[in-house]
Amino acid sequence: MLDHACHNTPPLVQQTFNHDHHDLFPRRCIWVNGPVIVGSGPSGLAVAAGLKQVGVPFIILERANCIASLWQHRTYDRLRLHLPKQFCQLPGFPFPENFPEYPTKYQFIDYLESYAKHFDINPLFNETVQSAKYDETFRLWRVKTVSNGQTAEVEYLCRWLVVATGGNAGKVVPEFEGLAEFGGHVMHACDYRAGESYRGKKVLVVGCGNSSMEVSLDLSNHNASPSMVVRSSVHVLPREILGKSTFELAVSMMKWLPLWAVDKILLMLARLVLGNLEKFGLKRPSVGPLQLKNSAGKTPVLDIGALKKIRSGKIKVVPGIKRFSEGRVELVDGKILEIDSVILATGYRSNVPSWLKENDFFSGDGIPKNPFPNGWKGKAGLYAVGFTRRGLSGASLDAISVAHDIAKSWKEETKQKRVSVAARHRRCISHF
Repeated sequence: MLDHACHNTPPLVQQTFNHDHHDLFPRRCIWVNGPVIVGSGPSGLAVAAGLKQVGVPFIILERANCIASLWQHRTYDRLRLHLPKQFCQLPGFPFPENFPEYPTKYQFIDYLESYAKHFDINPLFNETVQSAKYDETFRLWRVKTVSNGQTAEVEYLCRWLVVATGGNAGKVVPEFEGLAEFGGHVMHACDYRAGESYRGKKVLVVGCGNSSMEVSLDLSNHNASPSMVVRSSVHVLPREILGKSTFELAVSMMKWLPLWAVDKILLMLARLVLGNLEKFGLKRPSVGPLQLKNSAGKTPVLDIGALKKIRSGKIKVVPGIKRFSEGRVELVDGKILEIDSVILATGYRSNVPSWLKENDFFSGDGIPKNPFPNGWKGKAGLYAVGFTRRGLSGASLDAISVAHDIAKSWKEETKQKRVSVAARHRRCISHF
């Protein structure tokens, strides 16, 4: 099939080497006439949709067997979007009108599947990126992948690379003294689905973010006894104030007021609605919720019922962990709790440093060094989407910028009479 004859398949040129050129290329090499997008979550899909609309070819490499694998495989059943749906939709395709204000995880997955179908986006699944490196000599990106279950490596060559793996690609599992001796069931929150199997059990939930609050609430609803470890301070805000989304209220206020003033108003309203939370072990940080989100990426907790359970004592708030021993945990205040299970709601991290080589665009923790709104474009055709710490609306803004920027370069390059990599290396000849 000629590369310009099919609109569904990006124009690619493939070659197989049986020569002694292993220093230049691996055994199989594919030229991509457009960008390679790594990751088929909401960010990758949004970039792909933008490119589709302007006729730029691309491929998406996805390590899992489906789109939005974090949503499909690593979220609990009761999860809903924390923000109203209008702040979570991707460019060019609104949520169905019959969806509730806060769609469930299953509705959101349905929406993403419809989005991919609507824009005819077909990622290459089960392709794990081993490394991506810019080749200064040929001025292109070399992206090496391994297909799940295969040993043969494939190398994709492209002019543009879009990193759309986001900040939640890998789980954070802290080390705790004595955890190996604990003997009970231990899991990360990404593997938690629902609380039925914990009925009557004493469960330690480690962490104090949205996930730990919701997991603790779910456990309590299933008649388990959760104790939530709150090691440091945390901002808890009501999800809605006077029937209006707290986030929406903050967005409206930020149009007219500086960030510190919006923070002050939010905290005053939170105090009125929720009361003083310090007596329950929930101490507020000295920095306001929006400022803290911007500077440290720490999202405030939006309460959807856990506080009521904390007040009634059905969810206990406990301080940091000193050490585990068989069937129990000792806390930093000297108290000892007998527990059956541990759920680590200890967050996620970017996996970019493990595969993006010799690059100074990302920091050591795998987040672009430049803060929003300037963190989407690096050098030599490198882009990043989904790292803004501003949720799906931030990812959508970045996706629009990236698609527009790549389209501009791609059109300029295709107009010029240039020697392609395929022509330079004449072994790269078979089209599909």
